[in-house]
Amino acid sequence: MAAVLEGTARALLRRLAIEQAEARVPSLLATVLRDGEPVWSGARGQVEDAPPGPATQYRIGSITKTLVATTVMRLRDEGLVDLNDPLDKHLPGTAVGEVTIAQLLSHTAGLTAEPPGPWWERTAGVDADTLTASLDATAARHRPGRRYHYSNVGYALLGELVARHRGVPWDEAVRQEVLEPLGMRDTTPRPRAPHARGYAVHPYADVLLPEPEHDAVAMAPAGQLWSTLGDLGRWAAFLALGDQAVLSRATLAEMREPAAVDDADAWTGGYGLGVQLLRHRGRRLAGHGGSMPGFLSLVWADPADGTGVVILANATSGLRPAIGTDLLDILDAHEPAVPRAWRPAQCDTGLLELTGPWYWGPAPYVLRLRSGRDLTITPAGVHGRASRFAAREDGTWVGLEGYYAGETLRVVRRPDGTVSHLDLNTFVFTRAPYDPAAPVPGGVEDDGWR
Repeated sequence: MAAVLEGTARALLRRLAIEQAEARVPSLLATVLRDGEPVWSGARGQVEDAPPGPATQYRIGSITKTLVATTVMRLRDEGLVDLNDPLDKHLPGTAVGEVTIAQLLSHTAGLTAEPPGPWWERTAGVDADTLTASLDATAARHRPGRRYHYSNVGYALLGELVARHRGVPWDEAVRQEVLEPLGMRDTTPRPRAPHARGYAVHPYADVLLPEPEHDAVAMAPAGQLWSTLGDLGRWAAFLALGDQAVLSRATLAEMREPAAVDDADAWTGGYGLGVQLLRHRGRRLAGHGGSMPGFLSLVWADPADGTGVVILANATSGLRPAIGTDLLDILDAHEPAVPRAWRPAQCDTGLLELTGPWYWGPAPYVLRLRSGRDLTITPAGVHGRASRFAAREDGTWVGLEGYYAGETLRVVRRPDGTVSHLDLNTFVFTRAPYDPAAPVPGGVEDDGWR
């Protein structure tokens, strides 16, 4: 592990120590990553009269959902599932079969947060058939697609969808397809030694109450897994930088796109396809928090620079959510990242003729060639629509973000092979403002500019 400087390490440990003492958490672990690699780890408190270590397991709660969602996206990439499919196509017979796979992944299906019956997180679970039979019309709390409404039930249904497609329990599919390729061999559905015991801390006295722990069975995809600091560090690195053995970079980026916002007035927090999103001091973080009786956990990762943070604690409540971003802030303040050295890119130099200024009407834009055959179009002034474009095999490009996401960019050439203009989903970009030599929609007056 490439270590941070001594002063940075002390500042990080001090922040962790303050949290453990003031939040009164029996034990607390953290690791910080840079460029996808751990650069600092710390621990406070005790587990069974000894400091917790990197191999100590904690229950990770809803971080489980990100692993389930990754497996669902693998099914999508294989063509077995379409995100617009209704649940009934893959899991027929439920009372909520009209909701789509994408809505379940993004918590926009409108389903109830918790299943019928006693508090599922502290009681023994039921099988999938019993769970689905217990759902009726009241399980729909909102019109599908209307709003973000977190639903543990939705992920129970997604776990069963995975099991039916793979022919093995959901956790076995996750192990084979996600955990093993990433080297996360200490992540398991049930605890193994050494592991922390989950506790509730009395609100007005420094005493503990052991929390019960059960196999959640059908509800397990919503929060069953146990893991370690090292394994979750690998998961943070995956969320930031990806791994082609698990998901394509494009699919992972799709998961990190905001599908819903849970604080619409401020838009600091949102949800993608199985991952929580947070905007913090210029960072766009992706990850998830976890909460089960006796345990709290957190993973944040920044795909822009591979920075990440992992938090594990064995307390039902009390941990302040800012602990994760506070550690990232300390790292940035004490050791700001040094930009990577600029290097020439391997690109198609035959496209150099397309680079430079273009005009949409009178508005100036700049086209740049990136690696391979990829392009960017950005406004030359303050305002305008920018986007990246990925090359297609047919010689066109597809927009990857913003207004032009999914739209087609074409280079239109004259009979002699020279470039006439760019056609971006009917918008014509020309080399001069409203170039009369190009087929500008609506035409250009013969008298020209005056």
